[in-house]
Amino acid sequence: MPSLALSVALLIQAAVAPAPPPPPSPAAAPPAGPRVHARTVQVMGTDATFSAWTDDPDRADRAFEAAYDEIRRIEILMTDWERPGQEPSDVVRINKAAGKRAVKVSEETLAVIEKSVEMSRRSDGAFDITFAAMKGLWHFDEDLEKKIPQVVDIQARRKLINFRDIVVDRPARTVKLQRVGMRLGLGGIAKGYAVDRCADVLRARGLTYFMVQAGGDLYVAGQKGSANWMVGVRDPRGGPRDIIAKMPIKDHAFSTAGDYERSFILDDKRYHHIIDPKTGFPATASRGVTIFAPTAFLADALDDAVFILGPQRGLELVASYADCAAFIVDAQNKVWLSKGLEARLQRTGAPTDGI
Repeated sequence: MPSLALSVALLIQAAVAPAPPPPPSPAAAPPAGPRVHARTVQVMGTDATFSAWTDDPDRADRAFEAAYDEIRRIEILMTDWERPGQEPSDVVRINKAAGKRAVKVSEETLAVIEKSVEMSRRSDGAFDITFAAMKGLWHFDEDLEKKIPQVVDIQARRKLINFRDIVVDRPARTVKLQRVGMRLGLGGIAKGYAVDRCADVLRARGLTYFMVQAGGDLYVAGQKGSANWMVGVRDPRGGPRDIIAKMPIKDHAFSTAGDYERSFILDDKRYHHIIDPKTGFPATASRGVTIFAPTAFLADALDDAVFILGPQRGLELVASYADCAAFIVDAQNKVWLSKGLEARLQRTGAPTDGI
């Protein structure tokens, strides 16, 4: 508070000085009504973002918290990483018992493994969760190492890859790997399942218009006001924000597999984390594959299979599923599209060439 003398001086000055200009009007309050409210978390080795078109951000935050708890629960249930001091996941227990005994698992893990085996059959083994036998040879994660494993080691591990050696007993709810040394990993499908489960949680918590994204997997529910949500297809040789196509999407999933996220270049050749089960080396038929499907679970399973199969056989596989489509950039940088997708897709550029 100013002193009495200063207050009097200010009053006198005010009496003889021109009146000061009126204070500026306060900033206008943001308009009422729904808008996009979002939250991003780290889970399943990637960023997961929950977005909602809502006029109740507090309710959205509570729903997002529940969705985070759900995706975290699935991660703990299906990870193939051992966590010191914690109970092993279903997948870790299956891998430890390989060649020895069947392991009883949760209904969810069983369903994801069954879906994986179905995709393996339909893709002639291009998608195969027993690719995890290669774990420790290639290093594309936090342990990134620009090194090609010895061919003899790759050949030895590749012999342990075969989805037909996964024995699922549904009545007993058990899974067994037939041979010692086999491993399975659900990294190519579990995020899609988790995205769908998060969508179920958000709906149960009262959200109607939202998007769930975990890495390259996303699901969109409803619209954003009078407009659809818009999703983009990344340029495989561009930067993270370089988009070569975009598409409005509603009540559908979008999933992308690319050779650019977890990769390294050695001697003018790119090596990446999408391993072809038939060779034990990174797949070479594609640079990027984006799948449009009714569920994130299906989209996630399809994108790796199509990436490995290549455009011709991949598009045939996609066409065998109802309401699915694919956008493929092949190894020669050529774009391939499912029939009917061109009418729904807006091309914004051509893929950049490069290694």
